[in-house]
Amino acid sequence: MLTEAAAALSMNGIYRYQRHVYDFSRRYFLLGRLHMISSLSPPSEGHVLEVGCGTAWNLVQAAEKYPGIHLYGFDVSTDMLQTAGRSLDRHRLRGRVRLAHGDATEFDTHRMFGRAAFDRVFISFALSMIPGWKDVIAACSKVLAEDGELHIVDFGQCERLPAAFRQLLFAWLAQFSVTPRAGFEEELGKFARENGLELAFSRLFRGYSVCAVLRRS
Repeated sequence: MLTEAAAALSMNGIYRYQRHVYDFSRRYFLLGRLHMISSLSPPSEGHVLEVGCGTAWNLVQAAEKYPGIHLYGFDVSTDMLQTAGRSLDRHRLRGRVRLAHGDATEFDTHRMFGRAAFDRVFISFALSMIPGWKDVIAACSKVLAEDGELHIVDFGQCERLPAAFRQLLFAWLAQFSVTPRAGFEEELGKFARENGLELAFSRLFRGYSVCAVLRRS
């Protein structure tokens, strides 16, 4: 397991230059992000946290879709957070969106934001980059408010796509330390049962992407 400093160094190495073209390039293959944002449906004036916020693209979209909510995001990459801050400035969202530095596998939102619970928590195409992704799920579940929901979108196993496409995609993703998680639905189902949560799971674009919602009831 990487320490927070080692994880930050690793992610900065991957995104130091990519971050400048990240939002433009990722729109073509990070499929399902807008679907996830549309499914959040947070309460009016609710509090929404993104884990692994990257350039803050998702936070900007959520802010525009849900004008009344309060948004928070953190990332382990300090370089990505610099880009995120500039994006918030361009969209005049500094007053509504708060950013912090933190490790997704172990974080303290009270220290970062002065808040212990959130109505919605979401993770977008980050779990496939984190070796300790199960720890991320556990950490996120701990900051869900009553009736809170954890929303996840990430790469799927491409079950209904040609095998050659899947092989090429996975080989390309591996160059960026991305590993789509096999058995993802089963692992989430097990976690939900063990922690008294409800799981909704769906596959998009013939299995290219998966969306999951863990709900506290």
